[in-house]
This record gives sequence, structure tokens and C-alpha cells, in this order.
Amino acid sequence: MFLEYPELLWLLVVPLLLVAHYVYLELSERRPHMRVSTIRPWRRTGFSPLAVIRHLPFAFRTAALCLIIVAVARPRSSSETETVDTEGIDIVLAMDVSTTMLARDFTPDRISVAKDIAIEFIAQRPSDRIGIVVFAGESYTQCPLTTDRATLINMMKEVQTGLIDDGTAIGNGIATAVARLKDSDAPSRVVILLTDGVNNTGEIAPLTAAEIARTYGVRIYTIGVGANGTAPYPVITPWGVEVQNVKVEIDENLLQQVAEMTGGRYFRATDNTKLAEIYSEINKMETARTTVDSFPIYKELFGGYALAALACLLLELLVRILLRRLP
Repeated sequence: MFLEYPELLWLLVVPLLLVAHYVYLELSERRPHMRVSTIRPWRRTGFSPLAVIRHLPFAFRTAALCLIIVAVARPRSSSETETVDTEGIDIVLAMDVSTTMLARDFTPDRISVAKDIAIEFIAQRPSDRIGIVVFAGESYTQCPLTTDRATLINMMKEVQTGLIDDGTAIGNGIATAVARLKDSDAPSRVVILLTDGVNNTGEIAPLTAAEIARTYGVRIYTIGVGANGTAPYPVITPWGVEVQNVKVEIDENLLQQVAEMTGGRYFRATDNTKLAEIYSEINKMETARTTVDSFPIYKELFGGYALAALACLLLELLVRILLRRLP
């Protein structure tokens, strides 16, 4: 608590002077007297409460005056309040949905793990607009940029292989993602590209698409998904589905070039844990811009002192009425 006008507390000298004057009058007052041979009869009368009650009106009035002075000095309390303004960034998750994403070097398979970890990433970015682009032999937008987390998560859950022509059109995937970001006015625009293969189709070369991204100031993080060596892959045969070990081929040199051209970074995920760590690292690298403004909030306290002063004045009035009725 503090006082807006602390200098007014000097007025408390006034009630102190009034108390001193009152005590002086009480001590110097000439009272009538008489001589008696003994005071034994008066000793039996005992203490009279009236001797104390008659001073209460002055005490209540003095207390009221003190409380009024404190109230006029305007006591206040303050607390610090902060407003946080967060300006998010725009992110497009570009995910490979070619049939090789069904490989089981991840548990249960690459596409399932990639979706689950992407959903966790989405949930950790409440201030950002996020979109989803999928690509295989061609590319399309699964979900445009939005802050609606429920929609994003539902759309990510619906991502699956086999809905478009098979293949790996990395350039098309990048171009579609950049098209979603080129008109954005966000302070940072990012593409997180996840693939497990080599570019083998598409109308746009990956490096050409990366050049377009750089022109628009879009940063690309590339993630190569797949174990080293071979990976178990379900293959359809005349006798049903068989799991065969297939060689893992990822064009890491291309993915590194794309990342370097756009100011991003290349990562390699060989298992579930590593992929989760990569998304966690990107989450830390791409932080939203936050502005914190703090300002004090004042609470006026003079009302309590004013009410207490009024109560003292009412008590003074009640005591005076009581004294008039006492014999």
C-alpha cells in the first residue's frame, strides 16, 4: 500500500494536539470538594463504568478525524499486470505419401509415425498458422494455412498413401508449399519437407522450386526418413502381402542443397525417436515473436477508511445518547 498524497499525513498533528488539550482540561478541571472524617463509605461503591464511558465520544471523534485524514491522503495498492502479444509464424508441413512410406523400419511404419509426430508438433504451436501439403507422383494441399488446431489434426489423420499417382515429386511438393506461403506477411515462413526417397517425377525440379522459395523468403527444413541400409517393406504378390527387405535410397545431397539454399537445415531420421527429436529441435529453432507490455493496476483503498470514520461518528452519537439517559 502507498499514499497518493503522503504529505497530508502532517495533518495528524491536529488530532494529537486535540488529545493533548483534552487531557490538559481533564487534569486541570476544578472540582467541588468537602472535608470528611473518613472515606470508608466511598470505598464500598467500587469502580463506575461511567467514568470511562464519558470519554468515549471524544475518543470516537478523534479516531474519525484520523481516519478521514488518512482517507484524504488516498491510500492505494498496485499490482503489475502483463499483456502478452504473440505474433506467430506460417508453417507448411510437406509430407511424402508415396507407397515407400509404408516401410516398417519405423514402428508401425513410416507414414503412421510421421503423422503422429506431426500432430504433436501442431499441438505445440498454438500461435502459428499451419498448412499441410502432401506429395507423391504429384502434389496437392491437404489443408490450407489455419490456426484451427482441431481441423489441422483431423486433416493430418486423414493423410494416407495411394490416393494419388505413386512416385516422389519433391519439386512439386516444395512448389505447392511455397505457393501457400508466398503471399503471407508473417515474420517467418517455413516449410518442413519430409521424404523417404529420390526425386523421380514431377514438372518442377527440386532445386528450381528451392530457388523460388528463396525468392519469396521461405526457409525449408528437409527431413530424410528411413533406416540405413535396407528396410522391411510390404509387397503384394500372387500369394498375398509379403514383407521384403528393400534398399533405402534417400537423395541426401539434394535435400542438403535445398535446405542450404533457403537458409534451412537438413535432418536424417532413422527411427521413431530420432524423428521426434528432429521436430522438437525445429520447434525450438522456429520461435514466435512475443511482445510483453507491463502496466500497473491501482486499487483505491480510501473507501474503507472513510467507512470506518463514519462508523466512529455513529458510535460517538450513540454514546452521547446513552450518556443523556444514564442517571
